[in-house]
Amino acid sequence: MLIARSVHPLPGEAERRARLLALVDAFSSRRVAVVGDLIADEFIYGEIGRVSREAPVLILKYDATEMVGGGAGNAANNVAALGGRARLVGLVGADPEGRRLLASFRRGVDRSHVVRSREYRTPVKTRILAGGVHAARQQVVRIDREDVLPENAELSATLLENLRRASTDASVLVLSDYGYGSSRPEWIAAARAANPGIRVLVDSRFRLTDYAGADAATPNEEELERATGEAFDDVEERFERAGRSLLSRLASPALLVTRGSRGMALLRPGEPTLSIPVSGTAQVADVTGAGDTVMATFALALAAGASEAEAALLSNFAGGIVVMKTGTATLSVEELREAIAADRTIIPSVASRL
Repeated sequence: MLIARSVHPLPGEAERRARLLALVDAFSSRRVAVVGDLIADEFIYGEIGRVSREAPVLILKYDATEMVGGGAGNAANNVAALGGRARLVGLVGADPEGRRLLASFRRGVDRSHVVRSREYRTPVKTRILAGGVHAARQQVVRIDREDVLPENAELSATLLENLRRASTDASVLVLSDYGYGSSRPEWIAAARAANPGIRVLVDSRFRLTDYAGADAATPNEEELERATGEAFDDVEERFERAGRSLLSRLASPALLVTRGSRGMALLRPGEPTLSIPVSGTAQVADVTGAGDTVMATFALALAAGASEAEAALLSNFAGGIVVMKTGTATLSVEELREAIAADRTIIPSVASRL
């Protein structure tokens, strides 16, 4: 006969929950420098009308357009939404998209270190979403307009100087590398020269192994496969081998891997892998920008005094919230607190290993 789990907390569970809630409260006014690629995430919404007679495509009745920060901009918005203070460094074009992007940032995001250049076109990712009156909106197509940082010594020097200034009084630096050139591996040393106590976290889509020496990195499984050349094929031994290989190559204290429906895995040298079950439901609404939310929460938690394991657990709750929202989303302190308070599965499963 199976006996249901007691509704009473296991030893240590209540203390762990209280500790996580206290850390969330401590997010307020923590300073995080966010440096890297700024992307304009544009969403065009419409309702499905009919099929065109000109071609076998849907005709959408236009409803609205929204632009929000993607990439480093989304990480900064998430820091601000959770009560932190984000100092943003990056590059936008001297174009309408750049102006709209800068105007879209939340209060709490300091944009004074963002550089505007006439030699650069702001990267824009336009997503067209369609849905009926009583139906969820679904992404129909995405259009990318991309550019890379021009070879310009003066522009690079300005970004580097802005990074130094942004790092001086920050607890944590986030380097967000989406391949457009506004984040560089050598900036780890530059930030530490400006602030020896700063912790550097890296989120790099295409060249993670170049960022050796960072304090932590937050790849997803696809990025881990790309960095190591290891295909997991749902074999846990291969995942563990790849994670340990990357951790060693980076010479970092921590590697936090997001694993979709499998939750997250935190790898640290000399310690067993901490597997964290997925928060919420495995049936997600939209994963757009979820990695930026994970990174922002991880950074704020470390700035607030969390251990790497506690920061990973908080990031897991945050990621589970934003993937249930459409588009490039953020979450509030209240939402994060509610998820922690309501949880009866994740905290008990890892409480003894935090």
